Amino acid sequence: MRVLTRYFCKEFFKLLSLVLTISLSIYLIIEFVQKLYDFLDVHVPMRVMFLFLLYKTPFIITQMLPVSTLIAIIVMFSLMKKNNEITAMKACGINIFEISKPVVFVSILVAAIMFLFSELIVPYASSRSNEIWNVEVKKKDPTRFYGHDHIWYRGTDAFYLIRRFDSKRNVMADLSLYFFDKSFQLIKRIDARKGTWTGHNWKIQEGIVQEAKDEGGYSLMKFDEIQIELPEGPEVFVRPVRKPEEMSYWQLKRYAERVRLEGYDDTEYLVDMNIKLALPLVNLLMVLIGIPVALGIKRGGTPLAVSLGVGLCFLYLINLGFLRSLGLSGMLPPVLAAWSANVIFFFLGIYLMMRLKA
Repeated sequence: MRVLTRYFCKEFFKLLSLVLTISLSIYLIIEFVQKLYDFLDVHVPMRVMFLFLLYKTPFIITQMLPVSTLIAIIVMFSLMKKNNEITAMKACGINIFEISKPVVFVSILVAAIMFLFSELIVPYASSRSNEIWNVEVKKKDPTRFYGHDHIWYRGTDAFYLIRRFDSKRNVMADLSLYFFDKSFQLIKRIDARKGTWTGHNWKIQEGIVQEAKDEGGYSLMKFDEIQIELPEGPEVFVRPVRKPEEMSYWQLKRYAERVRLEGYDDTEYLVDMNIKLALPLVNLLMVLIGIPVALGIKRGGTPLAVSLGVGLCFLYLINLGFLRSLGLSGMLPPVLAAWSANVIFFFLGIYLMMRLKA
């Protein structure tokens, strides 16, 4: 059995590497063709575009891996069936479940590797690719810096430090404004509890103004409310929504907790957080579905088996997308929204395996 296990693992990884390389190459070529005009239109060097594609590659790998696993399994078992290797194993008393064991264990290993890859490499790489796209191509403002709990912004007349910003009500909370002269000397500082956009200026409430005096030092003045006209409106402080692939599971978890503590709805982040855990296990589901599809088809051979398998894979993705929408709307709890597709297709795989044995 150890010989068979080594044989299965060798053939599986050989086919998986081949299929994944082909899939990744096709995806990158399509991405290159689609984005080429955008990069050339703003005269961005080709070196930057290749960096963009390089940083995008880890995310593409995680997206293509389940489909590649499925195709590799179907091709592998279809070839073994064509060469009568499956028949020979059955003649030696090895049933279909024992034949499947090695690749099932390997698929669990692939799922674990995919999860670690998604946690350690994909978030950073995706952030860099999105930064290149937004700043270099779309020319969005790079002067904003978003920390975990605050916003730094270099404005026309001032530097802004905003601890919290409510984009729905256009309200800054716990803010500091720093005003500098041409020699970059601090001439004025405002610290306040709250700043509200009135439509044409900022109403700053409950704070202190420190202003440089000609003879040196600073004057202090407390205030309940002042009106300040600044070039920057609330739209420049809107925090860009970070995509799930830009965050690890633990970052999503902390982000969801912070959003909830600030009084906002954290459902979207809870759903995506659970999907982060559920998605790597798709590789196992693809193995459970791929084996019976490859061995159960009597006519049509490998092309038909691959087509049917890929169709089931896309059905899974449609199912997951639909359930995610239900989760985001609050019709399903986040855990059910993320895991229901896995449960459905797990039992489908077991059912197909049982039918194959029968």
